[in-house]
Amino acid sequence: MGEERLDLDKPLWDQSSFAGRWKHFAWVTDFRTCTVPESELLKAKKLCEDYKLGKEPAGTTREQIIYAKKLYESAFHPDTGDLQNVFGRMSFQVPGGMAITGAMLQFYKTTTAVVFWQWVNQSFNALVNYTNRNANSPTTEFQLGVAYASATTAAMITAIGCKSFWAKRANPLMARYVPFAAVAAANCVNIPLMRQNEIGKGIEIADENGNKLTKSKLAAAKGISQVVISRIIMCAPGMLILPPIMEKLEKYHFMQRITPLHGPIQILMVGCFLTFMVPTACALFPQNCSIKSSTLERWEPENYELLKKNCGNRDIPEHLYFNKGL
Repeated sequence: MGEERLDLDKPLWDQSSFAGRWKHFAWVTDFRTCTVPESELLKAKKLCEDYKLGKEPAGTTREQIIYAKKLYESAFHPDTGDLQNVFGRMSFQVPGGMAITGAMLQFYKTTTAVVFWQWVNQSFNALVNYTNRNANSPTTEFQLGVAYASATTAAMITAIGCKSFWAKRANPLMARYVPFAAVAAANCVNIPLMRQNEIGKGIEIADENGNKLTKSKLAAAKGISQVVISRIIMCAPGMLILPPIMEKLEKYHFMQRITPLHGPIQILMVGCFLTFMVPTACALFPQNCSIKSSTLERWEPENYELLKKNCGNRDIPEHLYFNKGL
C-alpha cells in the first residue's frame, strides 16, 4: 500500500489526552454505524483480520481499512469478537437513549407513566450492560436477573419517592427532575451488581507491556466507580438542562397549540445532547486505567505477594494497568 501499516489493535488517536479519547469514542460510537447491514459488518471484520495477516485484497486503501476498523470496533465485542446485538451497542446509545430519555422527561406527571418508563429504561440499560460485559469475568444468568431486578426496583422507588416528596414540598419544575434522580440511583445499583464478579474476585492487572502480573479487587472497584460516574454524566446535561427549557417554552402560546409535539421535540433535543455527551462521558477517564503497586502492598497484600512472585528478579512496576470497561 506504500504507507506505514496501521496497528489495528490500537486507537487512531493518542489516548493519554482527553481530546484524543473524545475523538476515538466519537468515532466508535457514531450512531450511523447502526444502520450498516450485518453482511457489511462481517466483511469489515474479515478485512481487518486479513489486514493483520498482511493478506488484504490488492488495491485496498488506507481509508477502507480505517472504515473497516470503525465498523468492527462499533459492532463486535472486543473480548470475544462476536457480533453484538444492535440495540446493546454503545453506538446505539444516541438513538436509544434519546427516545427513552425524551419519553421519561415528557411523561413524568403520573406515577404509572414514571414506573413504566423507568422499567423501559432499566431494560435498555440491562441489554447495554450485558452486550458490553467483560467476557473475562462472566456473569451468570441469575446474577444478571438480580442486577436487572435490583436496578429497576431502585429506579422505581427513587422515582416514586421523589415524585411524592417533591409534589408536596417543591415547585412544579422539581417534578421534572424525578427521572434523573431515578436514573442516577439505578446506575449506582445496576453496574456494580452486573460486575459483581470483578469486585468479589478481582480483575487481572498488567504492566505497561500487557504482561498480566496479578489480580486486584481495588482495581475493579476503581474501574466500576468510573463507569458509574461516566454513565450518570452521560445523561446529566439532557436531563438537567431540558426541564427548565421545556418549563419556559410550554408557557408560550405557540407551544400550547402543538402539545402532541412536545414529546418529539424533547426527544430531538435529548439527541443533540447525547451526540456530544456519549463520547464525552466515555472519554472522561482513560480506558486503560492504572493503580499503584504500593496501593496493593498496603491494601491487598496477598495480591502484592503474587505480583512480586510473577516479577521474579525484575523491578516491581510503579503502576499497573487494566481495562475499566464501558
